[in-house]
Amino acid sequence: MNGASREALAAARERLDALTDNTSVDAAKLAEDLAAVTALLDREVSLRRVLTDPAQSGESKAELAGRLLSGQVSGEAVDLVSGMVRSRWSQSRELVDSVEELANIADLTAAQRGGALDDVEDELFRFGRIVGSDTELRSALTSRTATTAAKSQLLRSLLGGKAQPVTERVIVRLVTQPRGRSLEAGLESLSRLAAERRDRMVAVVTSAVPLSDRQKQRLGAALATIYGRQMHLNLDVDPAVLGGISVRVGDEVINGTIADRLDEATRRMAG
Repeated sequence: MNGASREALAAARERLDALTDNTSVDAAKLAEDLAAVTALLDREVSLRRVLTDPAQSGESKAELAGRLLSGQVSGEAVDLVSGMVRSRWSQSRELVDSVEELANIADLTAAQRGGALDDVEDELFRFGRIVGSDTELRSALTSRTATTAAKSQLLRSLLGGKAQPVTERVIVRLVTQPRGRSLEAGLESLSRLAAERRDRMVAVVTSAVPLSDRQKQRLGAALATIYGRQMHLNLDVDPAVLGGISVRVGDEVINGTIADRLDEATRRMAG
């Protein structure tokens, strides 16, 4: 996102946090309403262009949003979207992206309130690993010819009763409304948002064998010292690393595997 949109999203997230700090607000219902607004704006290109037109006053755009949404979604959702269209957006599509992000944050807030956020984080990670290793499943979930109903039914057969309701909701939305993103990118974005709910960063740790509880604690503490933030570890086992561990935090990779050292030695000998 460019500067204007980034600032608008930051302001919207602050308003959402202030709103959901009030426990009387149903965060899951708010997420559902914001998801419905996302679908509307994604479908109605001309509408989102009007709502982000810099030639129109913020107040007139907020009034239009209020007229269209009142009675269709909750008052809290109307207020949030009205506030968003008062802001300036670099591109109309970035408004839609931001409303969708608020929907996901609201759902994750609902999980946090219920003490299930850790489970949701782990389930998102495991689901990503399952999809990454099952080409038939990935094809079924990303097929352009499969109907939304068929994809939803498949996901509910996989996740229903086996994952947290929030996990199921956000994954169903991602798969049935991909909006041009890859499934992997969408899952990674959801994991990032889940980690942010606890002001934590996510480290994807790959090791040849499962780490012991002591090793996980020591690694988490070391990474927290390096990055200055609490770290959530997503753990994966891959015998191909031959020993040691590989850690990815965002775009940065800390590679300490035997396989990596062998590759480096081979490169030096060849050079």
